[in-house]
Amino acid sequence: MNPELGPRTQQVLGQLTLEEKAAITAGSGFFHMTGVERLGIPNWLTTDGPNGARGSSFLGSGDSKSTAIPTGSALGATWDPELVEALGVMLGDETRTKACRVLLAPTVNLHRAPLAGRNFECFSEDPLLSGVLAAAYVRGVQSRGVVTTVKHFVGNECETDRWTSNSVIDERALRELYLVPFEYAVRDGGTLGVMTSYNRVNGAYCTEQRSLLTDLLRDEWGFDGFITTDWMSGADTVLSAEAGLTVEMPAGNRAFGTALAAAVREGRVDETTLDLLAGRMLSVFESIGAWDDEPAVERSIDRPEHRALARRAASGSMVLLRNMPVGGAPVLPLAVGSVRSIAVIGPNAGRAQIMGGGSSNLRPFHRTSPLDALRARLGDTVEITYAEGCNIDKAPPLISGSEAVAPNGEPGFLLELFDDTTFDGEPVGTATRDTSRVLFGDEVLPGIRLRRFALRATADYTPTVTGEHSFELTQVSPTRVLVDGVVVADGITERPPPSSAFFGFGASVPPAMVRLEAGSAHRVVIEFVVEHVMMFGGADLRVRAPFPSDAMAVAVEAAAAADVAVVVVGTNDDWETEGEDRTTLSLPGAQDELVAAVVAANPRTVVVVNTGAPVAMPWADDVPAIVQSWLGGQEMADALVDVLVGDTDPGGRLPTTFPLRVEHTPSYGNFPGDNGEVVYAEGLLVGYRWYDSRHLPVLFPFGHGGSYTTFDVGAPVLSAASVAAGDTVGVEVTVTNTGSRRGSHVVQCYVRPHGARVFRPDKELKAFRKVTLDPGASTTVAFDLDHRAFAYWDPAQPEWPELRARQAPTLPQLQAEQRRTEPGWTVEPGRYDIVIANSATDIVAVATVELTAG
Repeated sequence: MNPELGPRTQQVLGQLTLEEKAAITAGSGFFHMTGVERLGIPNWLTTDGPNGARGSSFLGSGDSKSTAIPTGSALGATWDPELVEALGVMLGDETRTKACRVLLAPTVNLHRAPLAGRNFECFSEDPLLSGVLAAAYVRGVQSRGVVTTVKHFVGNECETDRWTSNSVIDERALRELYLVPFEYAVRDGGTLGVMTSYNRVNGAYCTEQRSLLTDLLRDEWGFDGFITTDWMSGADTVLSAEAGLTVEMPAGNRAFGTALAAAVREGRVDETTLDLLAGRMLSVFESIGAWDDEPAVERSIDRPEHRALARRAASGSMVLLRNMPVGGAPVLPLAVGSVRSIAVIGPNAGRAQIMGGGSSNLRPFHRTSPLDALRARLGDTVEITYAEGCNIDKAPPLISGSEAVAPNGEPGFLLELFDDTTFDGEPVGTATRDTSRVLFGDEVLPGIRLRRFALRATADYTPTVTGEHSFELTQVSPTRVLVDGVVVADGITERPPPSSAFFGFGASVPPAMVRLEAGSAHRVVIEFVVEHVMMFGGADLRVRAPFPSDAMAVAVEAAAAADVAVVVVGTNDDWETEGEDRTTLSLPGAQDELVAAVVAANPRTVVVVNTGAPVAMPWADDVPAIVQSWLGGQEMADALVDVLVGDTDPGGRLPTTFPLRVEHTPSYGNFPGDNGEVVYAEGLLVGYRWYDSRHLPVLFPFGHGGSYTTFDVGAPVLSAASVAAGDTVGVEVTVTNTGSRRGSHVVQCYVRPHGARVFRPDKELKAFRKVTLDPGASTTVAFDLDHRAFAYWDPAQPEWPELRARQAPTLPQLQAEQRRTEPGWTVEPGRYDIVIANSATDIVAVATVELTAG
């Protein structure tokens, strides 16, 4: 009997054949993990996260809808574990409505470099903030009988060459920074799943490192769940099995499954190792009661309480970066009673840019743009004008919204599915899609699963401008496009070469120019044929309309004529996406010029920054009010209006430093690496640790954020002025709302050593607490700083006794110096500052504690 495994698992293991045990270690479909049908143990379905339980709508295309919550960096900006845990409960519930038992989330890699393409999906540059929020997320999700797979373990801080790159990270940086969020997720969150990264770490793939998967995760941290590869990740049959990898995803039997069964039969892997791997998989699902799952139908349930929670999270993440007076009063919140007109300007004002690109992209229950939200809230009393100002599209937009009407009168495209590859006969199934992205996975249409088929998508497209329109097709399956009966793009007759689109599975057909008339309906037909489905299939059609040359002049004119200008700038899911890193801190397009021109025309300008990661703001000193709205999920626009009009206090604080320029950043020169080698040369100095220690100026510091009220934060009161090294230090801080409005504040507690035998950053965040207070109210915040708050990881110097003995005759003073010969966490006696701050650069008060030798 193996006490690590559940009782039913131990009983069943003896009944399984070698082939059945091996099958459990590999997926049975693209998103299915394998049970044992013969014994009534079902296959378990997984779904992507982390900003929603996506279900079957791959990359936002499909019938399944989900509540889109704010992305990871926005959740990091809440600094609110209780809120994140509540969101986790909601995500767990929605995962179950998708007939799934595994949510592929959260993403807890650090913001090492501001240009990393997937920063929007991760919480913070700080390991403590990331770890505390990760543990809260995990607890919430798993309370609903759903497994989380904390990802990507480890050193996946860039997307360039992510399948093959080698992250070179020293042991202290690994332990003190990059492993910490995973440690919190395991020890405090109790996660039942961990997903490995694609990349190598210090020369070896994570899937093959026993020191990470067994020695650290299981033996040191006590992890008792399963470890899965990322999808299509590389693994070695023998090395990965012996390292402790549990399951290879998706189906394919590349290293595990039938390949692992063969290795056992050939004596290359011991069968007891296979028993343990299969047992761990079964035991996890036994622990959540999933062995008795009945077949379930995926559902999309739009719950009002989920919308309300997502809206609270969006407003709680928004950071008031700047709010200076104009005419004697701050611009925000807007004085709605006296504002007669608002000019809403910017490329992201008229669209709902609510999430990033890649596997986390989902189909939300609704999309609302900031423009629509402002009109809905203020349009009856305030004149609202709109001007786009400039264009930022890397790729043109999909056909969607009111522009597309299916032949049956429904919004979007009518899909017709044919059980052959020639479009002959009657369709065997129909459905609708609300955009011109038509992608599918295992199941093409609800209830229909085919391997060879053809699909036709039809809509009447009504453009808003007259002129030459560029039709741009990216296909996974061979596709052609017809406009008004004429073939304008043909990837069936002549197959285009592969591109980086759709994780490298896509191919781009040369653009086609078609003249269209504004206000006239043009029949658009997308047809594709499928011989077989590898990962997914389908196509993506985008249309680039002519952009007016006077767009910026029109925007400036609108701003000058309005009482207030609200400019929404940002990125989209082509600029911030899985699979690619950004190449510049600058906002895409002419957005910087647009902001400068608008604020020159109207001093009462508010800029809303709709991005998931830092961007340069050369106009920051000239704009009186700046709000960071992040990629805030489906309720972002309404939450933004709540903040702009003062119904809600902007509750966010920056979870990452906004630098003045990319050349100042810690990873500059070592990101994204050369020839697949990513050297973490900055070591411990990531984020604010770098800027503090090197005394570099920043645009906005880590932890920064304003409020519509004011707070008084008292000096820290310590439990004792002196304690033994390794003991806990208690800290109490009184916070008072001294303003006239209800609001929130984040008390940040940093620890600064006065000296150490090894290099240490200037100070490090070791505790925090978010409080919300009514006017005049006070509360006392208490922190317990345990030994880890004062510790560093000592990689040790095993040869020290020998060196000391050798030099003793000439250097007797070395006899008194002690150094570790085995690695471990070390707390040195000495003086430490307990720093209470509003941000990494805004220090409120400091107290000092003496740690004495034990």
